[in-house]
Amino acid sequence: MTASTEPVPSLIGWGASPDADLVYRRLSTFGRATARELFRELGMPRQRVNQALDKLAALGLAVARRSPGQTGLVWVPRSTASVRREPPPPPPADAVRREPLPEVVAQATQLGEGLRHLRTRAASRARLGELVAIARHEHLAMHPEPSFDAEAAKPAVAMDRTLLERGVSMRVLGVQPATPDPMSPYGRTPADPQPAYREMPAVPMKLFVVDRKVALFPVTPTDVNRGYLEVTQPPVVAALVALFERHWAAGRAIQENPMSRIELDPREHMLIGLLAQGHTDASAATELRVSARTVSTIIRSLMDRLGVENRFQLGVALGARHLVAPPEPDAGGEPA
Repeated sequence: MTASTEPVPSLIGWGASPDADLVYRRLSTFGRATARELFRELGMPRQRVNQALDKLAALGLAVARRSPGQTGLVWVPRSTASVRREPPPPPPADAVRREPLPEVVAQATQLGEGLRHLRTRAASRARLGELVAIARHEHLAMHPEPSFDAEAAKPAVAMDRTLLERGVSMRVLGVQPATPDPMSPYGRTPADPQPAYREMPAVPMKLFVVDRKVALFPVTPTDVNRGYLEVTQPPVVAALVALFERHWAAGRAIQENPMSRIELDPREHMLIGLLAQGHTDASAATELRVSARTVSTIIRSLMDRLGVENRFQLGVALGARHLVAPPEPDAGGEPA
């Protein structure tokens, strides 16, 4: 079976774990791969990739083969249609046998096309982790709770870091003050990239939206332990995105007045000073002995922390906070 552009059915109904479903989608869409290639591309731990491949082999949906010139087994997907007609093949003799772990997100109930109930908090968190692993463009979140518990916040810090380092745009609405950082008790440091954040007196619901395609929100707003609804119906997801955007726009004034405090580390301070003197990204990178890409990353991080959309707004925001001095006029001349 070669790479395909055909829709890939969900394997949850087959008894597959979310990890197995994700690995199968990767194999079906882009073709055969080794376990090493899969855990690197998907950002999943090696053990979870191996468990997912074991499950796919048991279902007859992936076959391990030896390929000349490659180290280890190459996993080849099989179509769901062919498996329905044929009995699953036995696992390869040289495959390592492993005991599968409990399938957390098998605890899901399909409620209709594009709608399912993730019945427990653990199942919901596992599904969100899967979506974070494949997110490519945008992650939106609303948090109505006045404080976070460590069980939820610690993995959230790791997820945020994964998304931002991969270049995914993140915006978060919450009721907690931005200063001090509400996630700092759970492992986020000032050096970590941070999502754009706006504070409001109240937000309407707990919500996650990934790439404007999938939305997750609690079945019972006051009890996340009863699980989440996962929605992929485009009109419903679009309505939830519109809800987020309305509150994001309303949160602007609250975020900007009073001005949020920000502290620059030495490298950020030097970079802003160089840019204020007229340096380009490339020349500033040379002065700091870093790459131009690092300069862009620092600037993007500052823009996100201050909630601004472009470099002009960033300069205004930094100047208003007296974090950068205007360039001195040339000797004997008039100020520009």
